[in-house]
Amino acid sequence: MPILKSFVELCNGIGFQVELLLGSLARLSDLRRRGWAVADILYQGAVQGLHVVLLVGLFIGMIVALQTGIELQRIGQQDQIGTIVAISMAREMGPFITCTILAATMGSSMAAELGTMAVSDELAALEVLSIDRIKLLVLPRLVAIAIAAPLLTILCDAIGILGGGFVAQSQLHVSTQLYFDSAIEALRDPAHIFPLPKDLYSGLFKSSIFGVLIAIIGCSAGLRASGGALGVGNATRAAVRDSIIAIIIANYFITWMLYQS
Repeated sequence: MPILKSFVELCNGIGFQVELLLGSLARLSDLRRRGWAVADILYQGAVQGLHVVLLVGLFIGMIVALQTGIELQRIGQQDQIGTIVAISMAREMGPFITCTILAATMGSSMAAELGTMAVSDELAALEVLSIDRIKLLVLPRLVAIAIAAPLLTILCDAIGILGGGFVAQSQLHVSTQLYFDSAIEALRDPAHIFPLPKDLYSGLFKSSIFGVLIAIIGCSAGLRASGGALGVGNATRAAVRDSIIAIIIANYFITWMLYQS
């Protein structure tokens, strides 16, 4: 039955991803030997994709400010725009937008690279040589994306809040001083776990988890690729699709865990 076959394939895929994650965590002590690989992947993910994150973050902040400001202006509460933009960017929009971009860029890149190695029998050659594929290929990517995601999220939050301030001042006639005062005040919610405002560390925590999901799903799709160029294309598409779905689902449960009280 097609449905049963699809369900079995889904379970096998999730099981393989969990195996990769646990295997990577078990090999964290070997990370020192993979320092250059981590730095190279971090450069590709954080530096080369920085302009995309900043551009998208800027316009997301502007859109949030404009849409909410128009409605708040009707009831004379446009001075709250800074609060709404700051909380929206820090809690949700910053981590989500940043990691969606990483899924589309780094997730697809990892799947294509490892998929090409799989279909050209390079992975089989590593196995014949008794080289640990997880230590060599998965661990550096996992650590690099888990670091890049929160770093880019901070920049996305900052540029989004700045973009919102520009719209608030130019389109909604809210003073820059009032906007940034309310934005800073909104992010001063005391934290009980980390020495950071809750809205800020919750967003950074989300982005770190999302980064791990992107790396594991992208590597898993690439390592399981088969069938030549078509298989690499399918793996790349599956990596982006599954990463975005996982980000959305994880976002709900993390938000519920952090804000249910």
